[in-house]
Amino acid sequence: MKLDHMVIMVHSLEASLPWYEALLGLIGFTKTRDHVWGNEDGVYIDLMEAPDRDARYGRHFPGLNHLGFTAPDEAALDAVRGGMEAAGFEVPDKQRFGDMTATFFRDPDGMRVEVTIYG
Repeated sequence: MKLDHMVIMVHSLEASLPWYEALLGLIGFTKTRDHVWGNEDGVYIDLMEAPDRDARYGRHFPGLNHLGFTAPDEAALDAVRGGMEAAGFEVPDKQRFGDMTATFFRDPDGMRVEVTIYG
């Protein structure tokens, strides 16, 4: 079986849609309908506004820790970083871990989205 879709609950669609629209477009996802993006592998990401907007994301809380995507090379990672910066979003420094290099972006709710190159 393959992964079909992920639903990300956000505090505010108004705040989160521009951030995800920028990032997902830069990593190969295409908007298929309101707040839903898909890629060529048939994986879809759907943003929905959480009914309990008082709950907050926590990196070490139960549930999804982060989303991870693989870039083919450092130029592709740099293109994502540059695109997010050009869109006006904070771009954290690259981190190097042995043979991998990653950037851990944070969405408007604080959830991390990792873009990594290996090798």
